[in-house]
Amino acid sequence: MSITERSPDSSAAEPGQARSRGRTVQEILAGDPVPPPETLRREHPMHVGSEEIPVERYISKEWLALEAERLWSRVWQMACREEELVEVGDTVLYEVAHLSIIIVRTEDGLRGYHNACLHRGTQLRVHDGYTPEFRCPFHGWTWNLDGGLKEIPCDWDFPQVDAAEFQLPRVQVDTWGGWVFVNPDLDAPSLPEHLGTLPGEFPWDTAARYKSLHVSKVMRCNWKTCMEAFMESYHVVATHPQILLTTGDANTQYDVYEGEAGRPGWNRMLTPSAVASPHLGDGVDETTILQGMMSTYGMDAEGITVPEGSTARATLVSMSRSMDPAATPASIPGELVSDAEAIDSILYFIFPNMQPWAGTSPINYRFRPNGDDPDSCIMDVIFLSDFTGERPRPAEVIHLGPDDDWTMAEGLGALAMVFNQDTNNLPRVQRGLHATRRSGLPLALYQESRLRQFQRDLAAFIGAD
Repeated sequence: MSITERSPDSSAAEPGQARSRGRTVQEILAGDPVPPPETLRREHPMHVGSEEIPVERYISKEWLALEAERLWSRVWQMACREEELVEVGDTVLYEVAHLSIIIVRTEDGLRGYHNACLHRGTQLRVHDGYTPEFRCPFHGWTWNLDGGLKEIPCDWDFPQVDAAEFQLPRVQVDTWGGWVFVNPDLDAPSLPEHLGTLPGEFPWDTAARYKSLHVSKVMRCNWKTCMEAFMESYHVVATHPQILLTTGDANTQYDVYEGEAGRPGWNRMLTPSAVASPHLGDGVDETTILQGMMSTYGMDAEGITVPEGSTARATLVSMSRSMDPAATPASIPGELVSDAEAIDSILYFIFPNMQPWAGTSPINYRFRPNGDDPDSCIMDVIFLSDFTGERPRPAEVIHLGPDDDWTMAEGLGALAMVFNQDTNNLPRVQRGLHATRRSGLPLALYQESRLRQFQRDLAAFIGAD
């Protein structure tokens, strides 16, 4: 049976082929008045095995130590935005696990250094911002922005120090889509090699946007526990029941692309909006769906109906266009924002820890371990917004502790409630992983195929079976 067919008996399907009842994403997109970019008209499902994922990966200090040694020290990872590093001397501090890295704008472009004095190991920087040089606050050893040793107080007492051998150790730095990536491994493949085919399947120009919001929150769960909660729509029926009327959760499309030459792959999911969840059955009234969507956006839905022969989806997009007749943002490919780009949830994944949304959505996620604690992590929510005229200054980071509510970050709006629903679950998940008597997690073959690919590529980095 083909992957686009539906069967009430999923056991009749080949592994990874079973799908929910209801229209497929491609059938929905085919009916949109303004079609999406070509990349969204492609399907690329993949059966990524049926093995259980070892629980120890989420709770073990030994596994977390292996990640620090074999993953974070060797992989490309998003550190910041280019607009945070405009002038010579601008710096951003990026930290993950035991690593601390300074990214700086120099006369010769962006550079990255390990954030440690070569005398006694003191961190050279503890915050972002401008600096003309890197001066250790402990004994005053100083380096130029190009990493060259500038000064040693009482240098007569260090005849053994050769300035040429005391350059600040560098990390690889490169950019894509306005994002700055770093890799501590100087022998690792380049960033384009790491990204593989993804840039060709991500036509949205995020370099044309600016960072309008950045919320960084400490979570009481492993970084993978947290990240994987945002890689599937399977949880919507239980965690976010308020959006079932307006979200095609169970017929989300999951696309998995393998990497080349043994490098990690990438993946994405497309969840349609302004359609009812298959969990609600057939025959949900289109006007009811439209009014539900309008309420979600904080709009007055009284008296609003779907014209005969139309759909909630088409009506909502048409209404939004009439309210905002401005030109298509520079970040959107094509001459007109498509229906899918305007309202659907289109979420990509870049190994190992970045999730950029596509279309007009401003949302981007990043997930990192919090030091050497397997039961704690840092989740970053970064908004990228379109602008006209001069680029606005990037937003300052809003830091939230593990007991702080997402609503404390006012810029999140209605999303704060959704994040609260997710984060209320995650500490319970982490505690349950410690309590379970099972050694492995039986992930779904299709709806959690993105998780399976991530775990497979992670295991390859770590060298695990």
